[in-house]
Amino acid sequence: MLFYLTAIFVCQLVGEGLVTVLGLPVPGPVAGMALLFAGLMIKGSIPDDLAMVGDTLLKHLSLLFIPAGVGVMLHAALLKREIIPLSVSLVVSTLLAIAVTGLLMSWFMRGKSALSTDGQASGEQKK
Repeated sequence: MLFYLTAIFVCQLVGEGLVTVLGLPVPGPVAGMALLFAGLMIKGSIPDDLAMVGDTLLKHLSLLFIPAGVGVMLHAALLKREIIPLSVSLVVSTLLAIAVTGLLMSWFMRGKSALSTDGQASGEQKK
């Protein structure tokens, strides 16, 4: 299990390094997560111990938000001054995310129905 925990943190570290060196506009942990995902896709499966380590980290995810919460409290005056732009950006980005998700879902569902042209339900297989 220690091996897989180390692997997760190494992926995060490599992601941080790539973002810093290449100047990518994404957080390092996101790049690291993409690297881990790519590695797992190449491998074709998720080792049981890695799944267990991931589940354990997810169970304690709320603890990882404590530093962010402290940062919000530390900069409360700045947030108070910028409440209007922050609120507008949150509402607009939420609406955009909902719209894009709906459009993508509609597009994917249309493609799925086009694949089943013989009148069968999409889950049934031909015999």
